[in-house]
Amino acid sequence: MLFLTVFSSVLISVVSLIHFRYEAKEYHEERLSRKENAIKEHIDYILLNTDQFVTAKTISVLFKDRIHELSDIHSLEINFYDLKGRLLISSKTALKKGKRLPKLSKKILKKLETSNEKRIVETNEEANGTVVKTSYTYIKDANLKNIAILNIPYVENSDFYDEEVRNFLSRYAQVYFAMLVFSILLSYFLSKNITKSLTQISQKLALTKLNQRNEKLALQPGNHEINSLILSYNLMVDKLEESAQKLAQSEREHAWREMAKQVAHEIKNPLTPMKLTVQNFQRKFNPTDPQNVQKLNDYSETLIQQIDTMTAVASAFSNFASMPLQQNELVDVVKIIKMALEIFNEEYILFNSNETVIFGNYDKSQLIRITTNLVKNAIQAIPEEQEEKLVVVQLIKSNNSIILSVQDNGVGIENEQKEVIFEPKFTTKSSGMGLGLAIIKNIVENYNGTITVSTERGKGSTFSIELPLN
Repeated sequence: MLFLTVFSSVLISVVSLIHFRYEAKEYHEERLSRKENAIKEHIDYILLNTDQFVTAKTISVLFKDRIHELSDIHSLEINFYDLKGRLLISSKTALKKGKRLPKLSKKILKKLETSNEKRIVETNEEANGTVVKTSYTYIKDANLKNIAILNIPYVENSDFYDEEVRNFLSRYAQVYFAMLVFSILLSYFLSKNITKSLTQISQKLALTKLNQRNEKLALQPGNHEINSLILSYNLMVDKLEESAQKLAQSEREHAWREMAKQVAHEIKNPLTPMKLTVQNFQRKFNPTDPQNVQKLNDYSETLIQQIDTMTAVASAFSNFASMPLQQNELVDVVKIIKMALEIFNEEYILFNSNETVIFGNYDKSQLIRITTNLVKNAIQAIPEEQEEKLVVVQLIKSNNSIILSVQDNGVGIENEQKEVIFEPKFTTKSSGMGLGLAIIKNIVENYNGTITVSTERGKGSTFSIELPLN
């Protein structure tokens, strides 16, 4: 709308200027023609009322005293030339003595002679920009015979039209400005009304998530196009909710299938040596062997060891499947972390805190579990053959939260492993069930905290946990 307003206004201005120029041109041509006809009528009257025989030579005598009168009456310069283009008489100030008289060019004489109307008008623009129209026409005697050429120079004075153009543009600019302001306001309110529903849909789309119930939009009365878009959005919300339910169910089923596979795998590992031990004992059992008691003890210890392994597997998966409820109490976090580090004998484990005492409402056992698990992973990430080993445990109190970080200078983590490191059963070690970091993440999320990892291959990793101070 603004473009059309500006474009139409510019177009109207250009057309108006062209029209004024054309009108001014027409006005001057008509004015010159009227003046010329009036002067010719005046000349014809003088020629008809003279007693002399009218020839080119008598023109100078007849109009010697009257040419200035004619010039003053019609406010134009008047010149008479003979048929060969020589100046006979002029209303201009007398030419200086000895100065060569002006003469018409052969080109003008030829054009005048061959013109149908026996009249031509030449237009010239002077150096100062003034436009001069010069008319040439024949003067005839009573027998309609050409006896001389009448020349009338006419200077176009466009001051009046220039003033008219300025006044028009001034008035038009005022109207145009008012129209432009009106167009801006109208465009703003129209576009705001049109885009209001689109903005609502855009905002809803930005808030649309798969794991939550999304609100639908109400239809707009009288706006069929927007309502079509709203109906499509509401249909998408229904399908998204249906897809989310199917996806959640599929993920649960997949998670439990994977968990069942892992449990079966971990339980199957100790069952194999147990079966071999029983078969070996059954095959080699001799009632008369005096070492039966020792062999029975060895057999029992092997079975007990494997049963303990199976118990540990079951306990680990049980802890992951159903975390115990948090027993929060006011504890000194610095003291708890130091207590958790006392079980490690490695001298390269360092601990520092920006506060000597940090109190918060946390589950003491869960804080110990987080610390020991992260430190144990950090120790295992450093190769045994590495000479310089370092594990730095740092506790920082920042505003309304605490940040616990465990840094090692081990081998680091591969980029593709960073995305799955907190998933259950993921592990980079040859032993273990890969539930340690998954359990830690579960504990941290229960506290509405976050856990992140930064790593560089060959230089080590840093696990950072941020927990709000409750």
